[in-house]
This record gives sequence, C-alpha cells and structure tokens, in this order.
Amino acid sequence: MTRRSEQLTEELHDYLVAHSAVPDDVLAQLADETAARFPAAAGMQIGPEQGTFMTLLTQLTGASRALEIGTFTGYSSICLARGLTADGMLTCCDVSEEWTSVARKYWRLAGVADRIRLELRPALQTLQAMPASELFDVAFIDADKTGYVSYWDEVVPRIRPGGIILVDNTLSHGRVIDPATTNKDVVGIRAFNDHAAGDDRVVLVLLPIGDGLTMARKN
Repeated sequence: MTRRSEQLTEELHDYLVAHSAVPDDVLAQLADETAARFPAAAGMQIGPEQGTFMTLLTQLTGASRALEIGTFTGYSSICLARGLTADGMLTCCDVSEEWTSVARKYWRLAGVADRIRLELRPALQTLQAMPASELFDVAFIDADKTGYVSYWDEVVPRIRPGGIILVDNTLSHGRVIDPATTNKDVVGIRAFNDHAAGDDRVVLVLLPIGDGLTMARKN
C-alpha cells in the first residue's frame, strides 16, 4: 500500500502533486490524523493525485449514485462525494467502527455527510441485500483483496450502462507478475485481474496510479 504512485520517484511524485489541484485543508488534516492514529495502516489511504482523479471522473460521468467498498478513514469517500450531483448519494461499505468514526468526523467537516450512507457490515451482505434493479453510476472497490472477485461479480450487474468501476491496488507493489509469490492478497489480486480482464460486460484498463488502479466502463 502507498499514498503515492509507486513507479514514480519521490521527487517526480512531489512535482506531479505540486502541479495538480492541491488537496484542501480537510483532506490534508484527514491524511495527517490517519497517519498519527493508525500508522501501521495509513498506507491504505489513497494518494492526493488519485483522489483528485476520482473526483474529476465522478463529475465527468454526471454521477448521482455511487458505491464504495472499503472506506477506511474516509479520504476516498470525500473525493467521490464531492464529485456527485447536488442530489447525489454515496453508499459506503466497511466493517470497522474505529476507522469509520474518523471518516464520519471528516465527512461533516467536508460538508458531505448528508450525501453519504454508511453500511457497517460485510460488503457482500450489503450488496446481496440490495434489489437487483439498484443501479449505480460509479463504484470504487478498495477492501480485502481476497474478496475482489466476489465484490466484482456483485457490483458489475448493479452499474448502469456507461457507468464506471474503479478497483484499487491491482498491481500489488508489482508482485502480480511474480509467479513464485504465495501471499494471499497478491494471489487474490492476480485472480481478480484475470477475472476482470476476461469480462466482456466492460471495457477495462489498468492504470499505473497509486498501487495500480483498474478502471472499467460498463457496456
């Protein structure tokens, strides 16, 4: 996990961030608090360039309904919520009260709490409880890597035609191309990448953003 695109040097990453939209004080404070309170897990938070990209993409799709699987302390959910239409709603799925208590605080500070609904239980339970007709414009998957295939199979039917699915960490620090690895998360990501690449319901590209960001457009 990393808060910057791994293939970039620190210097080049700093240049990239300096020449992109600067995260506002709320996002900067959230990143700092996450690093201070959860140092061992802070790398799970997306980087600023990915957050800006996600906001822009959500705006460009005209999204009013979004889904996030894996919320952590709320950085990515703020970025998604800010890109929604004025009447938009983001459904967030997570299992940690401790992490999402931080998210709730920063949703309020960012002024997006009224457009976010948190489901605090396993994401598959939340998805399977939804009606088959429930459609989203944008979805972001960033939770346990061994569950990615299951999440994908539940999410794709619930995305409207032309909608976007984003999936994080799909390069696994470059270990996806190491045939000798037995790490369960890497094995899970590799299985997901093969599964998604063969799915003819979407047009898909794997981008070298962060630790690898898969973007798919529903046909």
